[in-house]
Amino acid sequence: MSDFYVDTLNKLIHQGVLARTSRVLVVCGGPRDQQALLECGFENVVISNLDSRMTGNEFAPFDWSFQDAEQLEYEDDCFDFCVAHSGLHHCRSPHRALLEMYRVSRKGVIVFEPLDNAVCRLGVRLGLGQDYELAAVAGNDYAYGGLKNTPIPNYVYRWTEREIEKAIQSNCPLGKHRFRYFYRLRVPWERTQLMNSRLLYLAFAALMPLARLFTLAFPHASNNFAFVVQKPDLPSDLYPWLTQDADDIRLDTAWVKQLYR
Repeated sequence: MSDFYVDTLNKLIHQGVLARTSRVLVVCGGPRDQQALLECGFENVVISNLDSRMTGNEFAPFDWSFQDAEQLEYEDDCFDFCVAHSGLHHCRSPHRALLEMYRVSRKGVIVFEPLDNAVCRLGVRLGLGQDYELAAVAGNDYAYGGLKNTPIPNYVYRWTEREIEKAIQSNCPLGKHRFRYFYRLRVPWERTQLMNSRLLYLAFAALMPLARLFTLAFPHASNNFAFVVQKPDLPSDLYPWLTQDADDIRLDTAWVKQLYR
């Protein structure tokens, strides 16, 4: 299991962003989520996915739910946090899934995904990375693991920080969001071990020590990151051109008239 997952959750607990008592929904979930959340001491967790093979007990002591991350069957704000670990790039619209996570969470979202940068794009061109997730399908008996957990290999959608901030703030232009980013080199050993080309595997293994040193010096060159979006704490984070009365948020026309006729 990736230590990055556990390390990030523990940092967020230490920083007071998360609590072990938080009610958490995991989308696109699996055994890795179960192990990480158990290790971090969480108790109130629902792990969801689109795997029709589930019976409901696989993630005990946590609950399981059959859910499409792009169309969650939950009311607004019914979880404290929503988590996705390496799952949004399996969706038809990763942005839609992100905004669904945002909708059902009261405090925010925590997402682990591939990072889009020049180093990662070069790795794909050299055959060290992949644009379509063929390996995930090959590792699931050519029956699961692709687009929406089908055998069709999904496009590996890689994110940038600016893209995340624009998507979130367009969705909810009411107040100040808080964004946090954590970076880590993710070495896909499972994928490389499935390669038929021994030469490519050896080249990959030889480059990894250099890649680790490089990303330690330049974290933004990593191929993987976690991003945390904390929702505005209203009314204190409300933008000054808005006013709030109970749950009703309205434009403060007097404030706007200070700038425009």
